[in-house]
Amino acid sequence: MGTEGARALLERAGRLTLQTGNLLNWGCLRKKCPATPGEEVRDCIQKTLTEWSSKIGQDINQETLEVLECTVAQAIEKINPEERDELKVSAKLFIVGSNSPSIRDAVDLACSALGVAQLDSVIIAPPPIEDGTNLSLAYLQPYWQELENLVQNKKIVAIGTSDLDKTLLEQLYLWAQVKPSSNQVNLASCCVMPPDLTAFAKQRDIQLLTHNDPKELLCEASFQEVLQDSIQNVKASEWIPLWLLRYSVIVKSRGIIKSKGYIMQAKRNAS
Repeated sequence: MGTEGARALLERAGRLTLQTGNLLNWGCLRKKCPATPGEEVRDCIQKTLTEWSSKIGQDINQETLEVLECTVAQAIEKINPEERDELKVSAKLFIVGSNSPSIRDAVDLACSALGVAQLDSVIIAPPPIEDGTNLSLAYLQPYWQELENLVQNKKIVAIGTSDLDKTLLEQLYLWAQVKPSSNQVNLASCCVMPPDLTAFAKQRDIQLLTHNDPKELLCEASFQEVLQDSIQNVKASEWIPLWLLRYSVIVKSRGIIKSKGYIMQAKRNAS
């Protein structure tokens, strides 16, 4: 049945949840070294879709799932509860085409996939804004409030931001009930940390981290292209990515990555 069955399921589902599982397990990253984070995401999503669709059986005629789960079973790796205290579970969340309440879905799915009660840290990348519009505190507030709720409900320990300059980071810090514990700076746009940002972060005990993620790690057109390449004749243009979460599990004492993966959700806009 293969891709024909996968296409039939996609034509009936309203949402798609995709989990790559531990990329270190199933060779997603072993065969080649992706040049950019964006290439890595597309490569892993394509491999997951291809592997998943190849295993679709013929007993799907009566099956209609509102939320279709696309996973590679052998790659899913939950954390051993006995090892939990030795590990740091962190995530970065990219909102693509959705709103702030979807943050809870993303965190719940990450906890479920890894078999943990809470994530140690979540960094949110500023959601895409229209061209010519500046990122503002008012735009960030609903997303940050959703993260704060998850901290208060003990689903996340610490929350952080990405790509905020000193002015916006200060505004967020002064307004927020749960203060940002970190702020990522993209070294592609700035080779040296801005002195005013460094001074403010030090004063407020905010950790400054570096990253090399593009502004849009996975855009709508890119996801549709991957979907089309993975499953023949699928109506890819109907599918819109909502969010993408990248997680990593690090052994605290040794600083090595034990597990890394992506979880994403998309919705179908049927005409």
